[in-house]
Amino acid sequence: MEKENFSGYLKEEAIRQKKVQRLRALGIDPFPAKLKKEKSIEKILADFNDLEKKGSTVILNGRVRSIRRHGGSTFAHIQDTSGLIQIYFKKDVIGEKLYQELSDNVDPADFIQTEGTLFTTHKGEKTVLAKNYVLAVKAALPLPEKWHGLVDTEIRYRKRYLDLLANQEVVNIFKKRAKIIKTIRDFLNQNGFLEVETPILQLIPGGAAARPFVTHHNALNEDFYLRVAPELYLKKLVVGGLERVFEIARCFRNEGIDWSHNPEFTMLEFYAAYWDYHDLMEFTEKLFAEIMNKTAGGFSVEYKGNKIDFTPPYPRLKFKTAILKEAGIDIDKIRSQEDLVKTAKAKGLKPEKSWGAGKILDELYKDFVRPKLIQPTFLIDYPLELSPLAKKIKSNPKYVERFQLIAAGFELNNCFSELNDPDDQLERFKEQEKLRQGGDEEAQRFDQDFIEALKHGLPPTAGFGMGLDRLVALVCNAANLKEVILFPTLRPEKHE
Repeated sequence: MEKENFSGYLKEEAIRQKKVQRLRALGIDPFPAKLKKEKSIEKILADFNDLEKKGSTVILNGRVRSIRRHGGSTFAHIQDTSGLIQIYFKKDVIGEKLYQELSDNVDPADFIQTEGTLFTTHKGEKTVLAKNYVLAVKAALPLPEKWHGLVDTEIRYRKRYLDLLANQEVVNIFKKRAKIIKTIRDFLNQNGFLEVETPILQLIPGGAAARPFVTHHNALNEDFYLRVAPELYLKKLVVGGLERVFEIARCFRNEGIDWSHNPEFTMLEFYAAYWDYHDLMEFTEKLFAEIMNKTAGGFSVEYKGNKIDFTPPYPRLKFKTAILKEAGIDIDKIRSQEDLVKTAKAKGLKPEKSWGAGKILDELYKDFVRPKLIQPTFLIDYPLELSPLAKKIKSNPKYVERFQLIAAGFELNNCFSELNDPDDQLERFKEQEKLRQGGDEEAQRFDQDFIEALKHGLPPTAGFGMGLDRLVALVCNAANLKEVILFPTLRPEKHE
C-alpha cells in the first residue's frame, strides 16, 4: 500500500473509532449479537415487480457498498451474499432525526437493516424507498478499494476477506469451486459410492510419493504425520467389505510452493471393487463429462489461451511410447541404473544420487512429455518403478496398470488397478524402504498393517486420486492454485 494511501487509511480508522464511541455513549450497541434476516436481495429482485405492484413492505439486511448524499436525499447500495440493491433515504420520509443519524453514523462497509417499499427510478434502477433503518454493525475500517483497489496479489491472498469484498470475480471462483465439489459428490453418490472419513494424523504416512509433515502427540509421546493421501486407509475399507468408497480429503505434503503446488490441498480419492483400470478410464470420462456439463456449460473450457475439449473418449498413450516419441529414449533397452543415469544426463537432466529409476523416469516425463499434452489424454501403462501400489500388467510385468489423465500440460488424476497381492506389495515396500534409506524422502514407507490387511483379501479394485484444486483452476482458467484456495500457504509476513 502506498504511504499516502496508508496514511489516509489510518485517518479513516480514527474517524470511525470516534463514531463507535459516540454510538456507545448513546446506548447503541455497534456490534449486536443478532439481527433477523427475512429475505435475500436476490429474492427481492426476483419478486420485485409483484412486490412493487402490491406496495409490499420489505425488510432487508446488507453491507453498505456506497453512499451518495444530496441534501435531503441519500442514495446507497447495499449488498448481501446474493446481490446488490439501491436504497433511497429521503429526509421527508424517515424524519429529520433518523436522517441526521444516517449522515453522522453510517459509512460504506457498515451493515444496516432497511425497511421500505419498492420503486423503479427514471433510469430504470430497482430501488427500495426506506421508511426506516437500523445501523446493524459499525465497520471500524473502510472497504479496501477506497484506498488501494486491492490488486496486489500478496495482499489479496493474505487478506482473502478483503479480496472477496473488492473482487466479485473471486467470489464467483469459489462459488464455482463449491459447485464442482457438489457435482462430484452427487455423481459418486448416484453411482453407489459411500462417503467416508479416514485419519489425518497417521503413524505411517503412505499412499503417495511425498515428504510428510511431522508433529508430536504429547499424551502418547509419539511422532505422527499429517497424511499425504488417504489411499491405504480407503483400501482397508474395501478389504472390510465397503466395495465403493470415496473421500474428499485435506492432504499435506512438505514440498515447495509454486503455481501448481500448495502444501495443504484437497484430494478426491475413490475405490471400486471388481473394476480394473480400463473400467476406471471409462468411468473417468463419464465423471469429467458430468463435471464440465454442470459447471462449465459444455465439454470445453478455456485455459491459458487454449480451448481444452473434454468430449469423450480420450486418446490412450503408453508411457514408454510417449518417452520414445518426445525424448528419443527407448526405456525397454535400458539395462541398468547406470545406463539410465547416463541417458538422462545426455538429455540435460541432473539426477541426484538418491534418485532411483522411477524418479529419473518421472523427471524425464515431466520435462519432455507432460508439457506437450494439452488436450485430455490418458497416459497409461507406467513403469513398475514409478508405481509401488499398482498391479503389474500380466503380459509385461515391467509395467503396471496405471493411468493419469493429462490436460493443459499437467496431471488431473492418478489411477490404477490396485495391487492386491500381499507378497508383491511386501517386496515393493522393501524396495521403497531402500530408497528412503538412501536419502529419498518421498519414498513410500513400509506399512506392516497394510500388508496384514491385504492378507485378509482385497478384491480386484481400481483406485482414483485427483487434486481438486488443480481441477478448479482448470475450469476457472486460473493460472495459479492460490487463486482457487481461499487461504493458500504463504511465507510469514515480515513486519518492519
